[in-house]
Amino acid sequence: MQAETMLQQESPAQSDRLYGELMSHSSGLPNNELFAQMIASQMSGMGALPPGLGLNPVEFSVLLVRHFPGADLHTRFAESTADLRELERDDVFALLFEHRAGNDDSELWMAQIVTAACMASDHLWQDLGLWSRDFLSQLMMQNFPALAAKNTRNMKWKKFLYKQLCEREEINTCRAPSCEVCTDYQKCFGPEE
Repeated sequence: MQAETMLQQESPAQSDRLYGELMSHSSGLPNNELFAQMIASQMSGMGALPPGLGLNPVEFSVLLVRHFPGADLHTRFAESTADLRELERDDVFALLFEHRAGNDDSELWMAQIVTAACMASDHLWQDLGLWSRDFLSQLMMQNFPALAAKNTRNMKWKKFLYKQLCEREEINTCRAPSCEVCTDYQKCFGPEE
């Protein structure tokens, strides 16, 4: 399987083929299905993740060998540029890293990947290139269960993560003293479409 990221836009059918190819090499480790969806989507021009899912070339290579041994995948990485949102990125990563499950080394990569997707502007599951919000909920519960358990009201995940950061800093981001009376309350909860 060969693809040049950023130069090639593929169709959803091609994304399905990339996913199938990756899963045919699955090592059976946690996160394989999620990584395969994200890689296939990113390489097909869907989602908002950069080449390598936001990991550096060495980390991405190790991820591929560990999770999809034998898969022949070539990714072209972009030149690295100054990160204008470095402090924000560090805060999101720290929140996720602090709440990782501790069951598999891939949780570190997942924290980095979710952080990279949080810098984009769509729903988090879409920015990650996942195929539904259910897969994002699975990702959160599997990799960051203590954090996921705090989302008791089904708040959209990106909003939830940023709300957690605001609470850490004791910042009230709602326009009203209570979320329940905020005019944007309904926009924060429920299904993402």
